[in-house]
Amino acid sequence: MTVASSAGTTAAGIWDRLTGLQPAPELWLVVLTAAVALAVVAPRPLWRISRNAVTIAHEGGHGLVAVCTGRRLDGIRLHSDTSGLTVSRGNPSGLGMILTAAAGYIAPSLLGLGGAALLGAHRITLLLWAATALLLAMLVMIRNAYGVLTVVVSGGTFLAVSWLAPPEVQALFAYGVVWFLLLGGVRPVFELQAKRRRGGAPDSDADQLGRLTHLHPVVWLVMFHVVTLCSLIGGGRWLLGL
Repeated sequence: MTVASSAGTTAAGIWDRLTGLQPAPELWLVVLTAAVALAVVAPRPLWRISRNAVTIAHEGGHGLVAVCTGRRLDGIRLHSDTSGLTVSRGNPSGLGMILTAAAGYIAPSLLGLGGAALLGAHRITLLLWAATALLLAMLVMIRNAYGVLTVVVSGGTFLAVSWLAPPEVQALFAYGVVWFLLLGGVRPVFELQAKRRRGGAPDSDADQLGRLTHLHPVVWLVMFHVVTLCSLIGGGRWLLGL
């Protein structure tokens, strides 16, 4: 009786913590987290390191859409140069392949937009636990040591903050992560555009989509720009309470 009651109380406490509302930081702190995220994204030396997190979201987007469209996900690899590779099996030219190829560059921004919606609804704990769950699901499909390390470190950070940090720190961390995804999702598209202008990245997602759809790759680049910039604007409004 005592053990069952204790377990029930614990389960109820976890559920209440997961579904409960948490207060947002003051506006000046939200702006500060945006400034910190921008400082991590803008300078090239820091971006070379922080881009690993964007790559996790990028390849995770490929993998998630591949599974949702009925493709067989063989594995995901993350590399120390911040590149990545997601391998799936299925129709090489169908709608599922098109959606899978299109998901990568927009995934960080859409994740940021979803996170901004949760934070706008004061669901800070739910956001942290959802991010941990997504990283755990992704870990199962990682196929190289560096990828395992980066995903374990990222997931462990989210788990530690959500369980051990005080509510104020959780809030600042959550806002910083979402700002980072929104801002960090924009830069890779401009980098891809610059590479293509110099004749590089001949097998980029945009070029693959061009071959799959018979549309010029620039059309897909424009789509990437529209989604990432609109996500930044919309997500930023939610985070700032506008």
